[in-house]
Amino acid sequence: MKKEKHGKAVRYNKWGYIFLIPFTAAFVIFQLIPLITTIYNSFFENYMSGLTQVGPNFVGLANYKALFTSGDIWVYTKNTMIMWIMGFIPQLVLSLLLGAWFSDVQLRLKASRFFKTVIYLPNLIMASAFAMLFFTLFSDSGPINSLLMQIGLLSEPYKFLSHTWSSRSLIAFMNCLMWFGNTTILLMAGMMGIDTSLFEAAQVDGANSRQIFWKITIPLLRPIMVYVMITSLIGGLQMFDVPQILTNGTGEPMRSTMTLIMYLNKHLYSKNYGMAGALSVILFIICAVLSLLVFQMVGSESRGEARKWKKIKTTK
Repeated sequence: MKKEKHGKAVRYNKWGYIFLIPFTAAFVIFQLIPLITTIYNSFFENYMSGLTQVGPNFVGLANYKALFTSGDIWVYTKNTMIMWIMGFIPQLVLSLLLGAWFSDVQLRLKASRFFKTVIYLPNLIMASAFAMLFFTLFSDSGPINSLLMQIGLLSEPYKFLSHTWSSRSLIAFMNCLMWFGNTTILLMAGMMGIDTSLFEAAQVDGANSRQIFWKITIPLLRPIMVYVMITSLIGGLQMFDVPQILTNGTGEPMRSTMTLIMYLNKHLYSKNYGMAGALSVILFIICAVLSLLVFQMVGSESRGEARKWKKIKTTK
């Protein structure tokens, strides 16, 4: 009997491995091999000087040294993180608020499916189309300036894209508008997965809706929030299309909207593959370190809260 069961398990496992072959092949071809090639190229001098190809010549860590000594990478990292934070914080607050409303059975919101679809629609629009729309709206002779001048708030057109914080705010606002619907759906799914008996027990004990939200919903929602923060952080570090189109690839004013991926794109455009490879590796390390920090800080708290609520539930 044991041999027969073992034989059946082996046959079932065989089909599992067969189904993993397409994913494994795609991962190796499109992710693992390019990653290894990028790391390999980062140790070589390989660029175009006019019509002359220089390299590939092995230079060791010279590309990394050049990136850190120039100081540009620190400026562009700061720009990227500032615009990500400016967009992510209101995105998270808005998504939590909408998720709490839509998942609250007591509110009995009408046409909730319609509103869920509407808030998710901006996520389906191409970022390039979004950037072109905002470029037209906030240009010097655009509708926003015309409206503000007509109602008397401005005497002359305000150059939104010529000031550091207004251009950063526009980019952050666009990223928030494009992604808050996706974040809302994720957080709402997490809220709907919380055991309703916890809410009922809290209401019996006299807790109001605000106390329930902060003491029960938020602590139990932290695993989903860890996922949202890490994926948003990785997406923020890869911010490219919106600032690229909005500033025509210049990162103006004064390179204040130049992101790491825009800086990487300049090296690729000039065919400096050694520097582009080194910058890609540095970006990979930054993503890994920051994601690990977020996971450790928020994940440890969420695991502690989950153990606490599980203990409370078992005692009841």
